[in-house]
Amino acid sequence: MERLHWVRHRCRQVLAGSSGRGWYSGPDDLPNKSSLDPHTSPHRSSGKRRTVFARHGPHQQDYQTFSRDYKSNAIRTTKYSLLTFIPMNLFQQFHRAANLYFLFLALLNWVPVVEAFQKEITMIPLLVVLTVIAIKDALEDYRRYLFDKKVNNNVVRVYCGKQKTYVEQCWKDVRVGDFVRLSCNEIIPADMLLLYSSDPRGVCYIETANLDGETNLKQRQVVSDLPAKGRELTPETFHSRIECENPNNDLSRFRGYMDHSGGGRVGLHNSNLLLRSCTIRNTETVVGIVVYAGHETKAMMNNSGPRYKRSQLEKRLNTDVLWCVLLLIIMCLTAAIGHGLWMSQLKDPVFLVDGETSPALAGFYVFWTMIIVLQVLIPISLYVSIEIVKLGQIYFIHNDLALYNEQLDSRIQCRALNITEDLGQIQYLFSDKTGTLTENKMVFRRCSIYGIEYPHEENARRLEVYEAEKNEAAGRSVTLKSGCSGKSLSCRSLSCNRSSVSLHTLTAESDEEEEQLANHIQPRTSAFCSRMAKEVVPDPELVRKLNWLCSPVLPLSEVSSGTPSSLELTCITDFFLALAICNSVVVSSPSQPRHVVPEARTPLKSLEDIKLMFQRFSFSPFSALSTLSTPQIRSSPRSFTSRLFARGKTGTLNSSASPNSTAEGSDPDQDSNLETSKVSRKLDISANGGEEDREMQDNLKGTQTNPGGARQDVEDITRDVELESDNDDELLYEAESPDEAALVHAARVYRCTLRGRSTESLLVDLPGIGSLAVKLLHILPFDSNRKRMSVVVRHPLTAQVVVYTKGADSVIMDLAEAPKGSEHTQEIYNHIREQTQEHLDSYAREGLRTLCIAKKVVEEEEYKVWLKKQQEAESSIENREELLLESAQRLETNLTLLGSTGIVDRLQEEVPETIEALQRAGIKVWVLTGDKQETAINIAYACKLLRPNDQLLTANCGSKDACAAVLEQLKQEVEAGEAIVTEQTAAGNHEESSCEVGFILVIDGQTLDWALQEELKGHFLELSCRCRAVICCRSTPLQKSQVVRLIRDQLNVMTLSVGDGANDVSMIQVADVGIGISGQEGMQAVMSSDFAISRFKHLSKLLLVHGHWCYSRLANMILYFIYKNVMYVNLLFWYQFFCGFSGSVMTNSWVLILFNLIFTSVPPLIYGVLDRDMPEHTLMQLPELYQSTQTSKVYVPYMFWITVLDAFYQSLVCFFVPYFAYAGSDVGELSFGSPINASALLIILLHQVIESHTLTWIHMLVLVLSGGSYFGFVLLFSVGCVTCSPPTNPLGVETLQMSQPLFYIVCVLTTVVALLPRLLFLALRGSFHPSAVNKSAQVDKVDSEEYSKRMQRWNLNHSRANRLPVFADNPGLEPSA
Repeated sequence: MERLHWVRHRCRQVLAGSSGRGWYSGPDDLPNKSSLDPHTSPHRSSGKRRTVFARHGPHQQDYQTFSRDYKSNAIRTTKYSLLTFIPMNLFQQFHRAANLYFLFLALLNWVPVVEAFQKEITMIPLLVVLTVIAIKDALEDYRRYLFDKKVNNNVVRVYCGKQKTYVEQCWKDVRVGDFVRLSCNEIIPADMLLLYSSDPRGVCYIETANLDGETNLKQRQVVSDLPAKGRELTPETFHSRIECENPNNDLSRFRGYMDHSGGGRVGLHNSNLLLRSCTIRNTETVVGIVVYAGHETKAMMNNSGPRYKRSQLEKRLNTDVLWCVLLLIIMCLTAAIGHGLWMSQLKDPVFLVDGETSPALAGFYVFWTMIIVLQVLIPISLYVSIEIVKLGQIYFIHNDLALYNEQLDSRIQCRALNITEDLGQIQYLFSDKTGTLTENKMVFRRCSIYGIEYPHEENARRLEVYEAEKNEAAGRSVTLKSGCSGKSLSCRSLSCNRSSVSLHTLTAESDEEEEQLANHIQPRTSAFCSRMAKEVVPDPELVRKLNWLCSPVLPLSEVSSGTPSSLELTCITDFFLALAICNSVVVSSPSQPRHVVPEARTPLKSLEDIKLMFQRFSFSPFSALSTLSTPQIRSSPRSFTSRLFARGKTGTLNSSASPNSTAEGSDPDQDSNLETSKVSRKLDISANGGEEDREMQDNLKGTQTNPGGARQDVEDITRDVELESDNDDELLYEAESPDEAALVHAARVYRCTLRGRSTESLLVDLPGIGSLAVKLLHILPFDSNRKRMSVVVRHPLTAQVVVYTKGADSVIMDLAEAPKGSEHTQEIYNHIREQTQEHLDSYAREGLRTLCIAKKVVEEEEYKVWLKKQQEAESSIENREELLLESAQRLETNLTLLGSTGIVDRLQEEVPETIEALQRAGIKVWVLTGDKQETAINIAYACKLLRPNDQLLTANCGSKDACAAVLEQLKQEVEAGEAIVTEQTAAGNHEESSCEVGFILVIDGQTLDWALQEELKGHFLELSCRCRAVICCRSTPLQKSQVVRLIRDQLNVMTLSVGDGANDVSMIQVADVGIGISGQEGMQAVMSSDFAISRFKHLSKLLLVHGHWCYSRLANMILYFIYKNVMYVNLLFWYQFFCGFSGSVMTNSWVLILFNLIFTSVPPLIYGVLDRDMPEHTLMQLPELYQSTQTSKVYVPYMFWITVLDAFYQSLVCFFVPYFAYAGSDVGELSFGSPINASALLIILLHQVIESHTLTWIHMLVLVLSGGSYFGFVLLFSVGCVTCSPPTNPLGVETLQMSQPLFYIVCVLTTVVALLPRLLFLALRGSFHPSAVNKSAQVDKVDSEEYSKRMQRWNLNHSRANRLPVFADNPGLEPSA
């Protein structure tokens, strides 16, 4: 029967000729219902979209055809099972070149003609490597298995068709098409379409902290136009078909549509989708249908795991390994040619020789035999050792308490496991500003409305007090607590039995708040809701003007400079209304959930009072109001209020000056704003008046504010807000960004309070009016292209469609246009615009973040046309984002400027010290920000990126030609400055030259576009290289990544990018090292980064200490590994000159294989993890050591060859000293090899002792165990093994040798002669050319007691000069001579 419904529906569509699409239609290329034939499956084969039917609905046959084969919800992050572990692990391990190399050697040794050792012995290195890696992989996989098991066995309620009810099932049993019922605080098991919510408005709130780290709530909406909308869904009656895009990892996009059996098609978008891993909040019950399950969910597709990159050190190592291969081939060819020559010249041999084989063929066989014998020359096992060492380094970085944030209870995350050494080679650092250098905790500071600036000086003093309190509390321990007072709603009040752990914001709060939090049942976070953001002190002048709305007598005309006009009051009201509603803030309180919008309370004034108040506004200077006579206004207050609030759109702002517009009645003692009087004089306009005018003016004179009136107004409004908080539940605001929260709190201070939100309306308190319900028509969310956000509402008093917009000043000022009207009207508006721009520039110079607020009144016809286009864009499936962007841009034109805001975003602690240390370390710091130029420069000064004597070079151009000219001019200016410094230095004027002048380039986004083009790229690069720092303002995410790529590729330098938001992701991914800061903007940057930190100050320790250590350790370990292998292999090579290049060795094969595998393998690992060439405090105090390590790089090409030559020398000594010591004796080959092996072991171990900068008990223990294991093994081997190493017999060899004094004399002499040149070289270099390490070591050895006595004597001698004493425990305050 259900199939007949679809057939009937399609027939109606065909007959109607419209395909039934309406405004919900999808693109033309979407399939028709005819494609639901079970024998044809175009949706599955197309690969572009999927079809979903309910699993237990009426479409069972369709479900079996389309949805049954989709992946289940079980996740499996493990690589292996018990049966597949061995074959799969071996298969994966043999993808590595090292293991293939070992396998090749093992197989080669099984060839009889080239066999060098026993067949079993050559298998040992391969088996050891495979076993170690397999154990590591097994432990990691078992850990993943336990996590998968825990997740898959979570329980959720799923609809069961047989039992006709929801039953509990494990997550792993959920399938696409299942109906899932969730309650408050439950985690969403799969990606589901929201079909029902217990909220009557069809709203559901989710917390995405587990997905992106954001603790604020997101709003989701039930699919529109459902047949059973408003009541709980009955799965048996769900007849709809869902078409959606194939699984992808885009968290912000979802496109599809739902076809109803009764006709009609509904578009689906991201607001209808509940994502896996998110948590249901403040909603009792939701029901959804699963569309993506398991590994096809967006959360799992975004789970890429650790990032793997190749470090520069490994790239350098690969080159050196190729040199080792070449060296091996040369040595093997030498042996092959030597053996061939030896065989051709051999006459009447006294020993057995294969005379049938030609010398050429014998030489060929020896070549492969020598490959087996000299196999350890290629340090393939070094790659495994490097992985182990890096894991050890990451462990110590991860557990460094200095990189632990106690407030957030977070430590550094090392997501890229193999680039730790790159941290020690950074040359360019690219940083975001907001949230990276600053706290990203926005606090309202000041504002400008109607061209008048309100400085909020008391608010500034309040922020200074908070700063002092923060500094005092910095040394105290911080307790885990919620970011707000902890009064937010517990979902247990909604009778939700299930609960889950949610993320909390960690901030230091007062003891009182801590006690409140402790008493709370289940605290919930309210994002960006700090005490500092909420407790804004209002500006007295602005309070006084707002009080006109509440006073019994309102201004009639501009009778004084301190009296606001009705136009100004309208602008002020609209400004704060925009702050309150132009956002996506979710409102809650301890006694009501966020999604409940309380009923509008009775207004503070009666309706007649409101009408009378707006009638008094009729004395407007504009003809838009004066066209109404007094009787008309009294009879039609609605019409009047429509005109009053329509000023943002109306074009008839004609005005006429009046001789009565004087400043009489103004109080000379009144503390009025100078800007106010200036604008008031500029806008000195009044209306025609009669007897009624004069009567009301007389009343007005009695209401003029007295000298203390402004301050009294502030006290009154503060008291009112406090009483309001006492009488009502405390409102908690969940904002998506700290800017939104700061503006909403600022509006609330001025009694324009957002009290509730639903999908269709907002509840707002207005000063002097009370609670009003504002119908919410549309929200046009913020995006990085438009750089603004808008809300479309129907005004509660005028019933007009009004657009309120807030956004970047560079965008809003361009969209704002003067209303059409007389010249005087244009002059008024232009003056407001000019004053606002001046205030914006002033805010930027103070380092404040600026936003502009504007409005637009839309005519009904214009709104209907726009609404049709908007609905088409919302319902479209293809190109939905582009269509929505175009629709928003069509509406956001011809805006009327209301004002601007300045929000303070404080620097993080120790940012100036960190940047100064990084610059001293030779790292060039660039700031790439989207903020205004003035704001960025001010922050750069505050964080010491700019010094007082630095010269700013500004590049702001409007064309490509102008950009080229400016770059050339700035380049010449830099060259001239450098020439002056050079002359001063050459003349010996060190005093002037010591104050080095640095050049700082400041470039805006538009100019940067031109500079990054191919023709100007070289000029920009040359100029920026000569500058000490570069600040890129108004830059987009794409420009940030382009700048990083340009510097990285063109200059071939090591780059690091650090950011905290989604707009920094591309920059982080392009850089050699990407660092994300887990701040206020979620976890997008962290998820894309190589390392994640919580504060910018952690960079100094991470780079200057850990980066330096990791690079130094790995570089020295690699060189030591190469030295060790080359030195030992050459011993075997020198022996070939005395055995006819036959491939024979002077030691048993067991010792030969185990020498590098066991006896000398552990000390380099300990060296690579624990060695410290300099102490931590020295590296932090002397950042220049970081640069010196870069300039005198440990691991460079010439160091490789020096190491190889040193190994050749030591191998010559180690071989020929025993050779000459035993010359002429009857010693056997194994007896000859015994002192050589023992000497080689001692030389190699003592060589590491010489190279080590740190010797702890761990080092000594490992060295003793390595030496002891060798001697213990050879002694046991010599005593108990008879046929272990055929054809040789090692029985008694080692015991005999170690019983003779000559053995020990040879070992000691060989070791001393081999290591003496290195010791001599190190001593001479330390005396005549000490390195930075040696210099720092001398600094560390200063006698602390002598220093303390010297400081005490100095303090005593200077005590009479009333100077502050320099304490002995502060060596940084040593007095100058």
